[in-house]
Amino acid sequence: MTDTSKLTSPTRRRLLAVCAASTATLLPGIASSPQTRHVTWRGIALGAEAQIQLVHADEQFARKMLHGCVREISRLESIFSLYRPQSALNRLNRDGVLASPQLELVELMATALHFGDETDGAFDVSIQPLWSAYADHFAAPDADPDGPDAGRLQHALDLIDYRQIRSAAHQISYARPGMAVTLNGIAQGFITDRISALLNQNGFHSVLVHLGETYASGARSDGRPWQVGISAPVADGALLKKVNLRNRALATSGSYGHVFTPGGRRHHLFDPRTGLSTNNYKSVSVAAPSAANADALSTAFCAMPLAHIRSVLAHRAETQATIVKQDGAIIEL
Repeated sequence: MTDTSKLTSPTRRRLLAVCAASTATLLPGIASSPQTRHVTWRGIALGAEAQIQLVHADEQFARKMLHGCVREISRLESIFSLYRPQSALNRLNRDGVLASPQLELVELMATALHFGDETDGAFDVSIQPLWSAYADHFAAPDADPDGPDAGRLQHALDLIDYRQIRSAAHQISYARPGMAVTLNGIAQGFITDRISALLNQNGFHSVLVHLGETYASGARSDGRPWQVGISAPVADGALLKKVNLRNRALATSGSYGHVFTPGGRRHHLFDPRTGLSTNNYKSVSVAAPSAANADALSTAFCAMPLAHIRSVLAHRAETQATIVKQDGAIIEL
């Protein structure tokens, strides 16, 4: 399973009219004390609205660090992005092999393959051929609302198997010709973690980073946890719940983010084992110690029955999930 609406070109997202409201709402902060300053950067990162909030005594230094963060986000995007033609990931997908990959790509690929194992294939980064099949199908006029025909679907499914990715420090390659990877179900979380760590290493210990997924470092200047709102999976932007975060992350995946058909029966969240859009739940939110973990698990859980989700969470004591079922019922795990 992967969320293929992420890391896309902002222009394309607008043209396709598929942008949904952010699934995490940053709630208002508090006034700075005379000894601290709240410094905020807002912009576009990874194809979506982004925000970084810092609490620090030296406002000039804080703003300098924010500029550095924006440069680092752009650098990481040049590795993971599918919409930058010369990104490392696009070169890997084009050639089926990438020599001397960046350390970040090796690390993220290893994490992604781990989640493939942990979720029994519900999280599978090799799902990109399936996305291409659906995108090409629905780009045609009068496309069948059921999606690609059985032959095209099976062709895509034959190319999906994360276990056929060979990843090592010296080279990443695909065992099958025609395979392609998307890291869109985990890269936003990975980059969120990296930016949070960069700020921590430079003396910022009260930070809220929202780059599609959200990570909160430390507490606000009054000692209270950072507070983030989970938006309800509806278009009116209502809040589903408020979540307190302190050295924790929050990520949400929902079928409403990118829909191919009216009513949303065919959308961007796929089960890589069936080739069909998953309609188990309206949305899944995961709070976890890292944004990469929260990102991957919220994506994978959309394709997993509740019993399987519970079995994964049983081994992750510091991870919780909030699931909105199709009938609107909320399950807290």
